[in-house]
Amino acid sequence: MKIVNKLLVAGTFALTFSSAAFAEKWDMPMAYSATNFHSEHGVMFADKVAEYTNGDLEITVHPGGSLFKGGEIKRAVQTGQAPIGERFMSAHANELPILGWDNLPFLATTYEDNDKLWQAAKDTVNAALESQNLVSLYTCPWPGQGFYFKKAVSSSADTQGIKFRSYNSATATFAKELGMIPVQVEAAELSQALATGVAEAFISSGSTGYDRKVWEHLTHYYKVNAWLPRNYVMVNKAAWDGLNPDTQAALEKAAAETSASCAAKSAELSDFYFEELAKNGMTVEPAGEEFLKELRAIGEQMTETWLKDAGSEGQAIIDAYKGM
Repeated sequence: MKIVNKLLVAGTFALTFSSAAFAEKWDMPMAYSATNFHSEHGVMFADKVAEYTNGDLEITVHPGGSLFKGGEIKRAVQTGQAPIGERFMSAHANELPILGWDNLPFLATTYEDNDKLWQAAKDTVNAALESQNLVSLYTCPWPGQGFYFKKAVSSSADTQGIKFRSYNSATATFAKELGMIPVQVEAAELSQALATGVAEAFISSGSTGYDRKVWEHLTHYYKVNAWLPRNYVMVNKAAWDGLNPDTQAALEKAAAETSASCAAKSAELSDFYFEELAKNGMTVEPAGEEFLKELRAIGEQMTETWLKDAGSEGQAIIDAYKGM
């Protein structure tokens, strides 16, 4: 009987070891700090995947650009250097103009409208990504975008010559039209850029300012709510196709749940970030009428330019959104 028990224990151990040894392991690079809600939801997603696949797929999240810098993540996933990753969608609008769908100023400025716009854009965007060897699993919006400065700004007369951190073509356009100098800076490098004078202002949500403690360098935040951009989690298409149908279904389930939770958290944190910026000494207020008027005029030009670049597919997205 003792021999039988030993054999059973040994067999159980062998099966457990075998399962752990042959679990597929994926590294997931992310650009934002570990405490950012996008990164926290990346960990949530990984935990759900482990649960729903019974440990057959293990995803390790690498936040803060620690595995690949933000600008490297999409390429890393496309080429299979990483099987999965998260990136700011509109950062790739130069490659694929359709990916700038969420940076059309003042088109969809609430979470509800932003979700409608995503539903209008989703099929077209996902098809474009698939053409680049990517499968989109889920997206999550940031809070609305506003302007950070180290002085009071009431119009473009106050912005001339300022070095402005840009994160995509849309933000670079805003900078140029306002007489500023766009400088490409990843979120993980923003604190250093502000401290060294490489950048003196930027547009982003309250989240970025809070994460990077920008009150150490800047004094004013202007609520503009120009757009609610999205991050997306992508998988290398070959890696995706290599998964069995049950595992794919598990990832899709985890993705849907994580996406809903992330969007809710974004909305929940929106006012919290403003409160924290103010608590740490920044002036947080709506943009003045003159400045806002200028921004809206620039936004109209940007939308026209995007429609030329995105063509009929871009117009179809806007038409579908406005028809909802």
